[in-house]
Amino acid sequence: MGRFSMPKLGFLLLCCLAVVTEAAYVKYKDPKQPLGARIKDLMSRMTLAEKIGQMTQIERSVATPDVMKNYFIGSVLSGGGSVPAPKATPETWIEMVNTMQKAALSTRLGIPMLYGIDAVHGHNNVYKATIFPHNVGLGVTRQVLYLEAKMDPQLIKKIGDATALEVRATGIPYVFAPCIAVCRDPRWGRCYESYSEDHKIVQLMTEIIPGLQGEIPANSKKGVPFVAGKNKVAACAKHYVGDGGTTKGINENNTVISLNGLLSIHMPAYLNSISKGVATVMVSYSSWNGVKMHANRDLVTGFLKNKLKFRGFVISDWQGLDRITSPPHANYSYSVEAGVGAGIDMVMVPYNFTEFIDDLTYQVEHNIIPMSRIDDAVKRILRVKFVMGLFENPMADNSLVNQLGSQAHRELAREAVRKSLVLLKNGESADKPLLPLPKKATKILVAGTHADNLGYQCGGWTITWQGLGGNDLTTGTTILEAVKNTVDPSTQVVYSQNPDAGFVKSGEFSHAIVVVGEPSYAETQGDSLNLTIPQPGPDTIYNVCGAVKCVVVVISGRPVVIQPYLSSIDALVAAWLPGTEGQGVADVLFGDYGFTGKLARTWFKTVDQLPMNVGDPHYDPLFPFGFGLTTEPTSQN
Repeated sequence: MGRFSMPKLGFLLLCCLAVVTEAAYVKYKDPKQPLGARIKDLMSRMTLAEKIGQMTQIERSVATPDVMKNYFIGSVLSGGGSVPAPKATPETWIEMVNTMQKAALSTRLGIPMLYGIDAVHGHNNVYKATIFPHNVGLGVTRQVLYLEAKMDPQLIKKIGDATALEVRATGIPYVFAPCIAVCRDPRWGRCYESYSEDHKIVQLMTEIIPGLQGEIPANSKKGVPFVAGKNKVAACAKHYVGDGGTTKGINENNTVISLNGLLSIHMPAYLNSISKGVATVMVSYSSWNGVKMHANRDLVTGFLKNKLKFRGFVISDWQGLDRITSPPHANYSYSVEAGVGAGIDMVMVPYNFTEFIDDLTYQVEHNIIPMSRIDDAVKRILRVKFVMGLFENPMADNSLVNQLGSQAHRELAREAVRKSLVLLKNGESADKPLLPLPKKATKILVAGTHADNLGYQCGGWTITWQGLGGNDLTTGTTILEAVKNTVDPSTQVVYSQNPDAGFVKSGEFSHAIVVVGEPSYAETQGDSLNLTIPQPGPDTIYNVCGAVKCVVVVISGRPVVIQPYLSSIDALVAAWLPGTEGQGVADVLFGDYGFTGKLARTWFKTVDQLPMNVGDPHYDPLFPFGFGLTTEPTSQN
């Protein structure tokens, strides 16, 4: 038997190694390749099942490793309040996300899944996260007169940056935010998710997108999504389009408006979002002139994709396809055809994924939905995944866990609270103001259902979908605690949630702070035709303000009926839904900082006037859009 000489053996080994290396090289896995080449290479390898899997987003509760592998699932989400465990730590979140990701990576092509979550005022599902003011308050922070149309873009951008870090701290790379609805009627239960009734303010507030995703490079092609690496998240402009314009503010209802009205009021912020590289757009449950947005091919494909050149992916809302029919899910195969045919790329199923996959597969195989539509969807989804570096860095690690609820983020939220407050009344006349309050007083009363209630202070979309009452939902500072932290040690603070008039009269209080408002709610549960402060709020106002000088702080997701009580109130503050950092309220009440906020919403006199927005012919508000009294900081202590 002949023998190989060592040089020959070495040469053969090198040849074998070269063959193996060449076989192992896969173009789509090479970050040095152009984006288009990577997408094209990967798609050329994909089966129909793998493509439809990419279009499928399922809820975490059904996303077992076997499901992820067997159905090639492209995306998973947490619904509102859907968590791996009560009060779960960042490490627990990371472990859950990575378990799903490992399953996705174990498939033939190893396409990473994309995990999404609602982070609409901070990382709001997560215990101990910083909860920022809801958008209705952030719209106030523009800091200047409406006509100047300026703002401090740094604040909203910093909030986006902080939110991205806290979301990444839990291993999640995608958020369903910002909501860029233009709420035209405060009877809508989602009005607090809207920055303003004025599209110009909503447009300015899209500056949160570069905070979340990173600043888009100067040479970027129009409409191409951008996410700047592992400390940033893919964002989602929602809900396309006209969600804030429904009749009587009824959630998911019909927006009756001309094309010109739709384009001039509800569309502009989408142009800003796309120019800033927003990665995804979520379609609205609502209809435009009777046509469901989830089935509106002209607006989703014709306008958003073709005219505006949006190159990210379009995602449905939760069970959005089901709700194309009335009642929902009445004809699901029709809904799949209409929704995917309209241009929806990723479907938030979220539970019945086998039905969606089976129906869509059947329709493609029988030429009901063309393969070109599937390829368009998958190309967009892969584009976002490639752009955000998900193929290079699919697994989360613990490097950012200290960012969750960090002191720096809480200080930022506290600043946002201070700048979101609007002073609506301050004493009977300008020369006799009640605010700022003195820190040194003999005895002060703090009253009202919302004074010591962190859950109400945060509102809906906090820990759970609808939000909670009470103080044990997460970490934060109530307004009562903030008052106690702020006053002089010699000042006695008495708290009574709903005192009777006799108690107040006999208490010899220097002054009182009454904190009342709406309970927590989200979406349809928040729709209200009367917009009243529920009892015992009004009784507390009358009992306290009838007996002692009082400042009333209203915690609400929108303007509410306040005119009947206004004459008995000495000072009135709109605090919206300030979140966990209640200290920001006390900072301004006691003069460490001045009031600067200007209304980003019209405050009506009666609900009969609604809808009533700035510029309307019948405009006769209690407090007009852009109104807000100011105070100077004081040098107390």
